[in-house]
Order: sequence, then C-alpha cells, then structure tokens
Amino acid sequence: MAGIEFLKGHGTQNDFVLLPDPDASLELTPQRVAALCDRRRGLGADGVLRVVRSAALDAGPSGSEAEWFMDYRNADGSIAEMCGNGVRVFTRYLVEAGLQIGPEFAVGTRAGDRSVRVHDDLSVTVHMGPATITGTSVALVDGRQVSGVAVDVGNPHLVSVLDDDVNELDLRDAPRYDTEVFPEGVNLEFVNVLGSKELRMRVYERGVGETRACGTGTVAAVAAALHLRGTDTGESVVEIPGGRVSVTVGKGVSTLTGPAEFVAKGELDRAWWEALG
Repeated sequence: MAGIEFLKGHGTQNDFVLLPDPDASLELTPQRVAALCDRRRGLGADGVLRVVRSAALDAGPSGSEAEWFMDYRNADGSIAEMCGNGVRVFTRYLVEAGLQIGPEFAVGTRAGDRSVRVHDDLSVTVHMGPATITGTSVALVDGRQVSGVAVDVGNPHLVSVLDDDVNELDLRDAPRYDTEVFPEGVNLEFVNVLGSKELRMRVYERGVGETRACGTGTVAAVAAALHLRGTDTGESVVEIPGGRVSVTVGKGVSTLTGPAEFVAKGELDRAWWEALG
C-alpha cells in the first residue's frame, strides 16, 4: 500500500505539513490533521497545507479562479481562511515542483485569490488583500486586561499595542477575549512599537496556540499601529520570534514579504492515516 507524500516547511518558523493532493483524493478529517500536527504522535506543525486544484473542489470554496488552491487547516483540525506564512511555503512548493511558472501568479484561499511573487532568493511577496479596521475590543492576558484594535485580514485579529516588553508576557495559558465580538474565535497579537517602521510582535493563534510567526497577524499589527498613529498607509519591518518580515499597508491593499523554507519530505504510512479515520 503506497504511502502519502508530504513535505515539511516553515515561514519564519511558522511550520506546516504540506500534502500534495491535486485531485482532492485525500479525506482530510480534523482527526488526521490534529494527529499530523501533534509534535509527539505525528510530524508536528502549526497547520496543514493541502495542495489541490481549484477545479477539483466544486469550483473552489471561495469561487477561486486560480489554478491551485491552498486548503489550510489549523493544528486542531479546524478550517482557516488564510495564512500568510503558509501561502509563502505553498508558493515556493508550486514553483519548485514545476506546477507554476514564476515569478508571479495567483493562489486560491478561502479569503479570496492572492497574487504572489517569488524573488531570486526564494523569498515570497504575497498580496494579502485589505487590512480592515473593524473596531476595538479587549483581551485578558497574563492576568490583566488590555485594549486592542480589531483588524480583518481575511481572518479576524485583535492587536494590542503595549508599552512593556511583549517578550515578558506569559502566553502559556490562552488569553481570553470577547466571544460576542469574535464568535468564530480570533488571533491575538501583542505588539511593541520599536520605531517609526519597526514593530516587535508575539501572537496567540486561533486553533493553534502561541506560534513563532503569523503572516496575517503581522499585517494586522502594522495596520493597527498605523491606525493608532492616525494614518492608514505605511510600511514596517515586524520582528517575530521566528525572524523578520516586511509589511506594507495601503488603501485597500497590503503585502507581506518573507522567507519560505523546506526541511524534509517523505511518505506518511497509509495504514496509520487510515486508522485515524
């Protein structure tokens, strides 16, 4: 019984299991995703990227016109709309596997099609769509309540800009948030402003926990910091535990540029996969 091909990669240490599945033949159940992402009983990852043709998904979950669709799942098996770091890894795979001819093309996501560009150093720029300020709310983190700016980047975020060092925050326990404002959950970013064009960020991702990076979160962080300065356009480098990325935010558009790395490839045992159900 043939195994199931996989690759393991990361974007600024936000890591993923990538499953090539062009014809949508794999049944990607929440149980299988959670097992794959478990760092003891599986390969370990912050999420799963399934590489599938949009035409194989009943015209694509978002009506995608792109040839390839990024079917992204969180580590707990839940479905997510978008992942900026995941798109970069997904994009590099398409080019290196010969499935797309670079340097520019579109990738389908549940948040809509995203234009991408692969650079000579194999870093990737992703057009992330608009970063929309939707209001304010509060989070309870490390025993205290902090205010935040709500930002929609195709998925929901709450960005709290803090005066004290975010590296000192205890994020072992899940921060709490207003479930009436975010009934589908929310990604929580905690940010220090280091300069006019530099931020430091930590993130607690919906369905995952604290991760080393969050692509949409970095865009949300820059949009929120600009908003608090009274503007809606600008650019910034964002320092995250997994590295550094560059973000631009404009009127109705944003971009994210950063690395994409592969570290391993192989086959999943099909009997193990089938037994998970």
